[in-house]
Amino acid sequence: MNHDHYSDSYIRRILLGHKTFAMVGASPNKIRPSYFAMRYLMHKGFRVIPVNPGHAGKDFFGETVYGALQEIPEPVEVVDVFRNAQAALQITKDAIEIGAKVVWMQLGVRNDEAARLAEEAGLSVVMNRCPKIEYGRLSGEISWSGVNTRTLSSRRPKLAQHGIQHWVIPES
Repeated sequence: MNHDHYSDSYIRRILLGHKTFAMVGASPNKIRPSYFAMRYLMHKGFRVIPVNPGHAGKDFFGETVYGALQEIPEPVEVVDVFRNAQAALQITKDAIEIGAKVVWMQLGVRNDEAARLAEEAGLSVVMNRCPKIEYGRLSGEISWSGVNTRTLSSRRPKLAQHGIQHWVIPES
């Protein structure tokens, strides 16, 4: 697979077909990107199980934090890697071990060896992308603020003012 480009149908298939994420590197810190991604995905109906050894046993948004993927007592479909590219290889090995279906490496995270290993084991792989951003892009939410429409505005989008929090990604 070409990991420099993913088709919308490939990303859409992953987001529509998998609802349980394990977020490795999840943080309770409100200024960390993983905090925003976790909250967003949870608001969209995904189950996000936080994995962070420094916070194991704590509670993030009603979910128990685990120290490692192997400690999660239920099946995980997508392993979302919020760690650096070097850590992605071991996380991918762990994802294969627990029977995950997808390894998703966040923005700025690319490990071709991890991708090859995952694909050889039958997992789907996404690198250097964020599921939060991809969900927003594919569902049309990003365009509410003028992104990708060639019109930017500082005005709050009318749809967002009404508290709409759950949209379905349309299938093409």
